[in-house]
Amino acid sequence: MTSAQATLSEVEGQTPKPRWRQYFSFSTDHKVIGIQYLVTSFVFYLIGGALAELVRTELATPASDFVSRELYNQLFTMHATVMIFLWIIPSLTGGFGNYLVPLMIGARDMAFPRLNAIAFWIIPPAGLLLMASFFVGSANSGWTSYPPLSLMSNKAGEAIWIGGVILLGTSSIMAALNFMTTILKMRIPSMPMNKMPLFCWAMVATSALQLIATPVLTGAVVLLGFDLLVGTAFFNPTGGGDPVVYQHMFWFYSHPAVYIMILPAFGLISEVIPTHARKPIFGYQAIAYSSLAISFLGLIVWAHHMFTSGTPDWLRMFFMIATMVIAVPTGIKVFSWLATIWGGKLRLCSAMLFAMGFVSMFVVGGLSGVMVASVPFDIHVHDTYFIVAHLHYVLFGGSVFGIYAGLYHWFPKMTGRMLNEFWGRVHFVLTFVGFNMTFLPMHILGLQGMNRRVAEYDPQFATINLICTIGSYILAVSTLPFVINAIYSWIKGPQAPRNPWQSLTLEWMTSSPPPHENFEIDPVLTHGPYDYGMNVLSVPSPPSQEPETAPVT
Repeated sequence: MTSAQATLSEVEGQTPKPRWRQYFSFSTDHKVIGIQYLVTSFVFYLIGGALAELVRTELATPASDFVSRELYNQLFTMHATVMIFLWIIPSLTGGFGNYLVPLMIGARDMAFPRLNAIAFWIIPPAGLLLMASFFVGSANSGWTSYPPLSLMSNKAGEAIWIGGVILLGTSSIMAALNFMTTILKMRIPSMPMNKMPLFCWAMVATSALQLIATPVLTGAVVLLGFDLLVGTAFFNPTGGGDPVVYQHMFWFYSHPAVYIMILPAFGLISEVIPTHARKPIFGYQAIAYSSLAISFLGLIVWAHHMFTSGTPDWLRMFFMIATMVIAVPTGIKVFSWLATIWGGKLRLCSAMLFAMGFVSMFVVGGLSGVMVASVPFDIHVHDTYFIVAHLHYVLFGGSVFGIYAGLYHWFPKMTGRMLNEFWGRVHFVLTFVGFNMTFLPMHILGLQGMNRRVAEYDPQFATINLICTIGSYILAVSTLPFVINAIYSWIKGPQAPRNPWQSLTLEWMTSSPPPHENFEIDPVLTHGPYDYGMNVLSVPSPPSQEPETAPVT
């Protein structure tokens, strides 16, 4: 675009349309980077989902008759690794965090734009490296990579796994440093901390966890790599090492990682629900401070994953109580969301449906989480399908439902186009049905004693496993309406107004999509982010930016 054309666009109040090539470039624009994160992580979500379908197809029958036992171990190892490190964490923190945080606080960009771009461009090669490991025999000892098993498995695949995790951890630390600095130092002067959108509070809590816990995981896998490749004995018991030390280091990160994956989703839901309920958020300060409480408590509960690892009884008691206590700040959020919904003028669009689905599914995962926090019960169901069910109700029923709610809510802002609501509702119904059909019966399997991470099982479990496999196929199909809807709407969908949801946070006070530096003039905060029903109107869009097409609701 020439300078004359750029000037003309500014005079007319129009935002130049982003070119698709910029999403394949080394851009320092936080909005481009956010979309790069979202699209890239969604591609890995499809890959991780395909791996899961292979696992479930094998489990449709008791015998190992679809893939070999060795390949089965590789599939579930890479499935978990991809879903955690390449889908949920990058999409929530990198994708939504990058796109929304500067807009929500009135900043022009992130504090360190080049560091931001580097953090993203570490992810694609790390992901491709992990996928390439299948050509040499990928890691097959689970995403936990416990020694001594991981030291006796495929050395090349395990080494590639370690390298990929180190790269992804480095990206995560860079992003966390950037978010913390941006939120604490770059808010507009009229926005004190207690007027920030709750998503920003969630990102502060998440960034603190990433900065504290991720280096410990990086150190653990580096030492594991030395044991594997050099022959040291940090964790190798044959040389005097202690594999339980690895478990402590691994879970010091990997339990907080659950909150790294769920806290940003909490923040997204806290934005979606009041907007579509047309009510002020109930308990703003309680929700904000509970995010910080979860961040702190999340650092002192890691050993509840090790109740069967010879943990002393007095230490078991401490971690059991700490794990149960963390349910309190989580419960505060759930009750605040329900109080916000209660009596609201609900707009049951796709974003709101996924947000309400999030609340219901996460409650199920939270309740089973309190159950496994109890030492006697955890010992009974440890390494069974009850844990698989609990994990997926938290991370799919929680994080993934939250991602979908955020995508439907902010898609108009990111692309300037509206998604089709009919297909959005179809997507929700198929996802809700397929998810529950897949994972709800796994609670029964776990209580009956079926172990996870095995390709063959007792025939008495065959019927329930077949139901779970059919549900997984429905869940896979549910992705198609969203993919088609998103691609078609991005190209030919109805143009979105500046603020189709009549939201009050700052990102909706600029054009859709926003200009390069977000705001033509520095915004001034005149109302709270959730002052719905308080005679507060959002800033109207100039006529040239407000298309005649109304949003589909």
